[in-house]
Amino acid sequence: MNIALMAHDDKKELMTQFCIAYCGILSRHNLCATGTTGKLVSEATGLKITQFLSGSQGGDQQIGARIACNEIDLLLVFRSLEPKPNEPKEATLLRLCDVHNIPVATNIATAEALIHSLDRGDLDWRDIVNPKNN
Repeated sequence: MNIALMAHDDKKELMTQFCIAYCGILSRHNLCATGTTGKLVSEATGLKITQFLSGSQGGDQQIGARIACNEIDLLLVFRSLEPKPNEPKEATLLRLCDVHNIPVATNIATAEALIHSLDRGDLDWRDIVNPKNN
């Protein structure tokens, strides 16, 4: 699966710790992330992560475009309750996930539920609902 990672500044450490904890599961999938989040997670875990621009420079829009093109299967976006003005607004991403039936987690509890479902193979239903054209 193609998994996208994003985190507001005060959630980057939480995202990094989450990825360290679930490195074994995440390593079996294709990962992409906004710039700083991807850099921090990659350095801490050794995971191969395609890094886009920083969220404030359009990385969130790059991920959104991939969601719209059915190139993302799961989105993990840890967000602040009070984001800074330069941090990406995720409302558009959440809407795209709803439109394209993309599982999305905005907090650690949901992320853990999704990562365990992914590990068990429970998220394979997307192949039936949204088959990819090869």
